[in-house]
Amino acid sequence: MEIPLLRYQSMSLDQIQSGCSSIPVSLSDNKVFKGRSLFDRRKWKNPFTRIKCCSILEQGLKPRPKPNKIDVEELKESKLPEAPVKKPSAGFCSQIEKLVLNRKYREALELFEVLEFEGGFDVGTSTYDALVSACIGLKSIREVKRIYNYMLSTGFEPDLYMRNRVLYMHVKMGMMIDARKLFEEMPERNVVSWNIVITGLVDSGGYLEAFRLFLVMWEELSDGGSRIYATMIRAAAGLGLISVAKQLHSCAVKMGVSDDGFVSCALINMYSKCGSIEDAQGVFDEMPEKTTVGWNTIIAGYALHGYSEEALDLYYEMRDSGVKMDHFTFSMIIRTCTRLASLEHAKQAHAGLVRHGFGLDVVANTALVDFYSKWGRIEDARHVFDFMPRKNVISWNALIAGYANHGRGAEAVELFEQMLGGGMKPNHVTFLAVLSACSHSGLSECGWNIFESMSTDHKTKPRAMHYACMIELLGREGLLDEAFALIRDAPFKPTANMWAALLTACRVHENLELGKFAAENLYGMEPEKLCNYVVLLNVYNSSGKLKEAAAVVQTLRRKGLRMLPACSWIEVRKQPHVFLSGDKSHIQTKEIYKKVDSLMLEISKHGYVPEERTLLPDVDEQEQRVLMYHSEKLAVAFGLINTLDWIPLQIVQSHRICCDCHNAIKLIAAVTGREIVVRDASRFHHFKDGMCSCGDYW
Repeated sequence: MEIPLLRYQSMSLDQIQSGCSSIPVSLSDNKVFKGRSLFDRRKWKNPFTRIKCCSILEQGLKPRPKPNKIDVEELKESKLPEAPVKKPSAGFCSQIEKLVLNRKYREALELFEVLEFEGGFDVGTSTYDALVSACIGLKSIREVKRIYNYMLSTGFEPDLYMRNRVLYMHVKMGMMIDARKLFEEMPERNVVSWNIVITGLVDSGGYLEAFRLFLVMWEELSDGGSRIYATMIRAAAGLGLISVAKQLHSCAVKMGVSDDGFVSCALINMYSKCGSIEDAQGVFDEMPEKTTVGWNTIIAGYALHGYSEEALDLYYEMRDSGVKMDHFTFSMIIRTCTRLASLEHAKQAHAGLVRHGFGLDVVANTALVDFYSKWGRIEDARHVFDFMPRKNVISWNALIAGYANHGRGAEAVELFEQMLGGGMKPNHVTFLAVLSACSHSGLSECGWNIFESMSTDHKTKPRAMHYACMIELLGREGLLDEAFALIRDAPFKPTANMWAALLTACRVHENLELGKFAAENLYGMEPEKLCNYVVLLNVYNSSGKLKEAAAVVQTLRRKGLRMLPACSWIEVRKQPHVFLSGDKSHIQTKEIYKKVDSLMLEISKHGYVPEERTLLPDVDEQEQRVLMYHSEKLAVAFGLINTLDWIPLQIVQSHRICCDCHNAIKLIAAVTGREIVVRDASRFHHFKDGMCSCGDYW
């Protein structure tokens, strides 16, 4: 879509300031900043002369006057000893600069410490410039303060370039209060100075203040270059103010910088975040040269709004255009494949990742671990993980969560212990993953030990989601009273997830009274969530409380809540095939139904008996009437017909698998010798040799 930029070109620059009035705090209202003197218009020849010694003032002593000719003569006659200024050899400072050039920042600062200890050395601008780079490279606030204090103590007179470098050093370290003070005291400022401090404000979330400075800068300089427009467009995106961003877009067009790569990418990102993907596409189409960052930004925009197939199409366009891809490209595409459940496309992205030299990148490989874990290839996920030369906490979390979802609790706990043994500090996501693993696998004692260690050993306060895992763990063991006690004694108000875990346990163990109490609490929190009502309905049905069950059905009808049609899909030769229960729209319908009938006949010889009808939390009641031809059975039959005998079947469902299909697929896996992996709305089910990884609890 082409953006109608002409309608913005008629806007004057003054309208940008007036346009900012839509921001909750007016950007142009000086009253907002009353009492805060940001700019002192006096021009300080030397801002460092403002620093005074408080102890001298307390003693009533006057500051030492500036020496004049008379003072100098008197000093000569009195023959006062002068502290000689030591000047290190050129080789000494050169050594510091060479160390920084070779990125040996720590060694350079250790060498500088010698100068600092001796005191009085005269360090030049080039050496200070190198030391600033060392501080930024090490991300050390302590070193920043050391360098800056030494500048002050030696009376160093920085030029504008060096002042900007010092300002940049403070901004990069997040020391915005000190940076603002330095900026105010600068005797002169140029475009670079303004860009540094405004960018620092935007990066730290100070969007409103960034706009105020931008308007002041505009009055002083009338232009800030393309980079400042890109920065302010980011600020508009942060505030979610598309109207202000469009004014900046208009201004960029008028100033002739709209085709700049930084500005274009910022506009694409802004329009995407503000929900206008058509405008983002329009900016991308108008880019004179589509860079790697430009492609990545538009792909990320489509993926952000759930347009996964469009994002994948753009990825292939990018590949065919010959633009160089980076590790961010592959990370995004792998995440997109995760949403699409497309194993073949993910494999291609994995191959491209290795082929382009990013096979060891931690971000891209973590995305691969996450993908393979979520789509039934846990062994592939472990293989990628083991060959990662460097792992972060997200990498560990992805694999632990993968083992948890696949019902392999012992491996998850073992991996968690390896993580601790390697010195990696776990976070709350790590504990959620490992506690879920214990819950899914029934590792009660291990789960409690980890839960208690959160506070005692790791200083991590358990959250509601961790309590929900423990409630599910207790419920699995049939300890419903203990589970209820954990909810009652929690140090915060129980959440919907905690009550839902208790309600599910009550359904499994047919505890009517406690289940009713849990459901009533859930209704108050999530009155429109269908599955809560259906779980209680199943509790009543299993307990023979038909009158109460009918009342729940009447409540559903009164609220207008309907169960959605369930569907299952399987990918064969890069093509997804979707099935509904009783579906006869597929081109191979006759073969599929014949295969289902033969499978049902075969497994009946091994003890299969169809289950009595039980409503699922998210399946249409009418679909239960076609029990033999549920969507998951049709998908399994299609997979068996169209794949080789040694290939595992990968089924994805929009709902939880029902008890009848669960029992049937266990036996189908046994009689066919095939491994069948079903990912339902709750977890993974690995069917192999007549067993399921969930232990028949889900």
